[in-house]
Amino acid sequence: MSVFIIAEAGVNHNGSIRLAKKLIDVAVESGADAVKFQTFKAENLVSKTAKKADYQKKTTDALESQFDMIKKLELDVNTHKELLVYCQEKGIMFLSTPFDHDSINLLSDLGLQTFKIPSGEITNLPYLRHIGSLGKKVVLSTGMSTLQEIENALTVLIGAGTVKENITALHANTMYPTPMADVNLNAMLTIQKELDIAVGYSDHTIGIEVDIAAVAMGASIIEKHFTLNQTMNGPDHKTSLEPKELKAMVLAIRNIEIALGSNKKKPSPSESVNINVVRKSIVANQDIKKGDLLTDKNITVKRPGNGINPMKWDEVIGSTALKNYNADDLI
Repeated sequence: MSVFIIAEAGVNHNGSIRLAKKLIDVAVESGADAVKFQTFKAENLVSKTAKKADYQKKTTDALESQFDMIKKLELDVNTHKELLVYCQEKGIMFLSTPFDHDSINLLSDLGLQTFKIPSGEITNLPYLRHIGSLGKKVVLSTGMSTLQEIENALTVLIGAGTVKENITALHANTMYPTPMADVNLNAMLTIQKELDIAVGYSDHTIGIEVDIAAVAMGASIIEKHFTLNQTMNGPDHKTSLEPKELKAMVLAIRNIEIALGSNKKKPSPSESVNINVVRKSIVANQDIKKGDLLTDKNITVKRPGNGINPMKWDEVIGSTALKNYNADDLI
């Protein structure tokens, strides 16, 4: 099954539907399977006094509250509808992460079949129960969480009506950017093994190598932030991929998928032609007369490989030459 690649536009549209459509175009051009936004009402998400994360203070006006920053990044119902239609026209899946109950309902009413749960909501029981009750596909980010917290969230989702086979847990780290020392990609395999669940990876590192490694390790979903330009104003632009980088990531993932191949070890079609050229055969080391005894003095091993396999050396030693051989003739 092909890795499902989510190009995370998030709030990098800066509240502009024109920029949002440009981001969709970039996602389509990259070859991603889905483009994802964020759905929220600032009033339902944060209190007026909530402070920004440290990375947000560095990338936006430090004196501006988290509420004011987020309020500018809201997308209304009509914008959601327009972007959904635009995605359908462009042949890419529209996804969005809901951050509150109204947003869950909005996306459900729009007919979304897959719901993305952000890391911050993994301990939000009413929220999990609401999404679980929809019976849709669920992508659960697990940043900041313990294995027990992931298991608890799965219990709620499944108990509310979502079948386990429809849930994929994304290993994640919520620091923007994530230091390489904190990625802990092996934990993705722990989630898969201990909880018997499909896994993927939501990446906030700089670059694309960790995403490629995750695919090689068995991730079925990759999610990565992207932007039109890293120098734009806004909380997430600086740590997002630019269009060329997103395209390079998708291409690399598709190549890795092909390269993983089957689990059988056998000569590939492309290298089979090299067998006779590169392998060796048993050959005469000197002129040999019919009836001579073949010994380690008068035979040796050389290319090409279309004669007697050298693994039969012990069978040939001590046998009698059935004809005359010149030096280098295949025995």
